Amino acid sequence: MKNLYKSMKQTRKSKAYKEMLKQRLIEWRKQERFVRVEKPSKPDRARSLGYKAKQGFVIVRARLQRGGRDRPHYLRKGRKPSKTGVTRYTSKQSLQAIVEQRVARKYPNLEVLNSYWVGQDGRYVWYEVIMVDKNHPVVKSDKNIKWIAEKQHTRRVFRGLTSAAKKSR
Repeated sequence: MKNLYKSMKQTRKSKAYKEMLKQRLIEWRKQERFVRVEKPSKPDRARSLGYKAKQGFVIVRARLQRGGRDRPHYLRKGRKPSKTGVTRYTSKQSLQAIVEQRVARKYPNLEVLNSYWVGQDGRYVWYEVIMVDKNHPVVKSDKNIKWIAEKQHTRRVFRGLTSAAKKSR
């Protein structure tokens, strides 16, 4: 007999789920860039990355524009714009690592634990970021997650300590 999470994963491959995801993306496009959500849209993925349905854990759905990043312009007189090195500029970090950093700046009292992909269309990509309130008593008393409250794990997302950021180090 299959377990629940395995059947959830298989359901995401079905045509009905893909139609539902399309409708979700239409709604998400109208929302703000960062939206705090009650429950993760992929509970199996969130739990595998350390999420627990208890106080102190927060899920934030974040939207990021797809494609390459903008590079600062500088003017060169009498030269072709194509030679200024502005085109075809890609960041060394993944879009997922960039999203984690932006969410961490938006919620400075929370610490980023991890994140996962939830959807994309032609213009945007959405990730759900798992965040932990390291000052919450429930988090401090949980033996599996209390390590995040220690001082060496402060602002870990900016030092490349999340799994998405480790790939670009």
